[in-house]
Amino acid sequence: MSNASVVTFDDNPLAPESHWGGAGSGETGFVSGGVNFVHSDGGWSWSGFAYSNMTDTTTAGYENQFSAYAGGGAGNSANYAIAALSMDWSSYRVLPVSVVFENVSAVQGGYFSNTTYTALDMLWGSGFSKKFGGSAGSDADWCLLTITGKNSAGNITGTVNFYLADYRFTDNGNDYIVNSWEYVDLSGLGAVKSLEFLVSSSDTGSFGMNTPAYFAMDNLIIPEPATFTLVGLSGLLLSLKKRK
Repeated sequence: MSNASVVTFDDNPLAPESHWGGAGSGETGFVSGGVNFVHSDGGWSWSGFAYSNMTDTTTAGYENQFSAYAGGGAGNSANYAIAALSMDWSSYRVLPVSVVFENVSAVQGGYFSNTTYTALDMLWGSGFSKKFGGSAGSDADWCLLTITGKNSAGNITGTVNFYLADYRFTDNGNDYIVNSWEYVDLSGLGAVKSLEFLVSSSDTGSFGMNTPAYFAMDNLIIPEPATFTLVGLSGLLLSLKKRK
């Protein structure tokens, strides 16, 4: 990892058990590790990315929307990012959030987890959403994070799926809600200008998805330009060798 930069979000200092951003904050975005993260404040709601170091894994509900269910940052990282996705109320469709890089980059991977708000909502249910698995624990529920790479022209380079929760197993003992930081390999997306993140769920109703559309992210690994160039050059030489 010596030839890669890691976006840890620790370059933005926070007081203990606090966060940056959220509804009414008036913020429009922040930079970490040289990467721009957009934040949209709608006054009564927000979307995009915030960053936090909150560790509350037991308090359910919207008031605890800035805590990672893993209980802190990945590895030795103090801070981490929280992403909140908004709803298109004309179609009741969840809208993706994106990270745009200054230069085209080959993202190696990153660590992802649930927020406490979403995890406990899936675990226990609420007045708005269902308990995953249902009363008998056998409902085939799921919550999925889809990560899509796009190049400079906006064309899709690939997609990676990561289940934040999966209750579709024949043996209910294998059902899970992610409660730790899990590494997701994004190298297959290739050279990207942006990453698009979308949360979907089996729990939907007349007004769209009922599961809170949040996720937590940390330690996004981005190869240095020199490393990326070397990898690309190696591929070109191999291609030329095959042609000969």
